[in-house]
Amino acid sequence: MTNLASDNVSAYKIDATSGALAPVKGSPFAAGTEPNSVAVAPNGKFAYVPNIDTANVSAYAINATSGALTPVKGSPFAAGSYPCCVAVAPNGKFVYVSNDESNSVSAYRIDATSGALTPVAGSPFKAGTAPYFVAVDPTGKLAYVANDSSNNVSAYKINATSGALKPVAGSPFKAGSFPYGVATCRRVGSTCKPPPL
Repeated sequence: MTNLASDNVSAYKIDATSGALAPVKGSPFAAGTEPNSVAVAPNGKFAYVPNIDTANVSAYAINATSGALTPVKGSPFAAGSYPCCVAVAPNGKFVYVSNDESNSVSAYRIDATSGALTPVAGSPFKAGTAPYFVAVDPTGKLAYVANDSSNNVSAYKINATSGALKPVAGSPFKAGSFPYGVATCRRVGSTCKPPPL
């Protein structure tokens, strides 16, 4: 959990029976200034946190036994202005961060061994005005960004090899006033289901 005003990340162990939380030893862990959101890689090895005021992304290795966070070598990694939200692709290869004041999305490749981030060629990619939440669909083929001040949603195709974003035909798509959140689901027939664990 990111703590915006205290510039750190709280980590907890979950009681498998009750669902109760117990702080991980060493928690909270230092982040940049105004950490706003957090995403964990599908393999559970790495976590990523965009820091609004320092315009970068903190990357952490997650201890598989204790849950403790250790900064990845080279962290934090540069982002655009006011990076606020983060998503990790389901294949664990790419990270996407919306830059609210830069009107863009930063894309990174994840080093599978270290968790370090390298900018994808062409990054950052153009978005609408004040992009906020970003989501990658369960197939890893598409990404969506809610543009708070232009009242629309940017849709992108994800290059499976490079991680680069290409706008979908017709993007951006109209939304209501001040769209913030965006989510996708996996279709099974006519039913929407969560991604497989």
